[in-house]
Amino acid sequence: MMQADRLQALQAFHQEDPDDAFVRFALAQEYLKRGDIEEALRFFEGLVSKDPEYVGTWYHLGKLYQELGRKEDAIRTCKQGIAIAGRQRDTHAQAELRDALMQIEGVGFDD
Repeated sequence: MMQADRLQALQAFHQEDPDDAFVRFALAQEYLKRGDIEEALRFFEGLVSKDPEYVGTWYHLGKLYQELGRKEDAIRTCKQGIAIAGRQRDTHAQAELRDALMQIEGVGFDD
């Protein structure tokens, strides 16, 4: 019940201001949490195309592509995110994206 309220609230905020990147990111996360991969993907992809500077999106989209078996998309997404995080001097986001990229590429994970 609480989850439905959260989704409805986010949808209402999105209707009020469809350009709010934070609300669109929160919607993508909420859809992902509910297992609605297509809607999550739609919001994440919309964010990176419309608000590429919203750096948090790149990591989550890259990981989602990885989960979907879209390795090349995941690698490209992480690399683009690393470049944007670098321009923004966001070392935390850049480090997370580099770690994700290494996992996707399978670097250093041979047991």
